[in-house]
Amino acid sequence: MTVQEQRSVTTDAPTTTETGALSNRTVTSRRLDVRPSNNETTRRVVVLVFGLIQIVIGLRIVLLALDARAGNLLVSIINNLGGVLIAPFEGILRTNALASGGSVLDVAAVVALVGWTIVELIVIWSLSIFRHEPALA
Repeated sequence: MTVQEQRSVTTDAPTTTETGALSNRTVTSRRLDVRPSNNETTRRVVVLVFGLIQIVIGLRIVLLALDARAGNLLVSIINNLGGVLIAPFEGILRTNALASGGSVLDVAAVVALVGWTIVELIVIWSLSIFRHEPALA
């Protein structure tokens, strides 16, 4: 939640202050709670989820390219989770991976990274259809 504070100064007829002096200023202060709309909150959640997907796939690409030890728990979790996210995109190209020595360039993961990004853009675009903009006077 974002809190905005607005102050406005108005000039009125002279009044007496607490010290007995004359003043012609009145200061008014009010607080406004500014919150994102439901559509904006949904968009932020979608961006977060797809961002996490893209991070996992990116980490998988880097770990395979650096020939990370598959016996490490963290590496195996990222590879297994990334494998689930890459599965819908395997087989799109003739080859799923290019190997040289121990390093592997997971082409299917690169395709999946592009594919998930396109899906994210489509979801965000479809959410923008339901956005309500205030009418301009």
